[in-house]
Amino acid sequence: MQILVKGKQVDVGDALRGYVEERLENGVAKYFDNAIDATVVISRDAHQFRTDCTVHVGTGIHAKSHATSDNAHTCFDAAAERLEKQLRRYKRRLRSHHNNQSRRNQEELLAQSYILTPAEEDDNAPDDAEEPQPVVIAETTTDVPFATTSEAVMRLDLTDSAALMFRNVAHGGLNVVYRRADGNIGWIDPKLPDGSAKS
Repeated sequence: MQILVKGKQVDVGDALRGYVEERLENGVAKYFDNAIDATVVISRDAHQFRTDCTVHVGTGIHAKSHATSDNAHTCFDAAAERLEKQLRRYKRRLRSHHNNQSRRNQEELLAQSYILTPAEEDDNAPDDAEEPQPVVIAETTTDVPFATTSEAVMRLDLTDSAALMFRNVAHGGLNVVYRRADGNIGWIDPKLPDGSAKS
């Protein structure tokens, strides 16, 4: 596994870099012996350190974790422990997903993802003035995977995301799973009145 350790406003010394590489290599190898790559970013967040870990464990599957602490080593250990816990929890399903993926030779979808910032309102503007438009501050392309609902929930947990769009293997339609404010997972599956899914 190729591991990239970066510091953001932090000088990552050789000792910390070596520790991170060894711990991550050993921790991930317990569950996946053929992980592709990993990135660890250690940064300063006011008076604390923040560690963000991302491991690419297979085709289209990334596991992410983060932690904060007042010590860089402790911070990384907490993020690595959380990552290992996720991999342990989903180990069997990830391996089964890898085997099922080879059977799914369906065309992958790509989706544009945007981050918008609200436009500032002008209190002195006349009432008939045009509505302020949000400004695009980031733009990326994201794969929309073919998955079952349970696989989509697993991916949502692994990436610690708020929402995930996927194509449902059962009917090929677009679905969304999302993290609700109460901690539960919501699932949106648009269907037409005749019971068929809308593509």
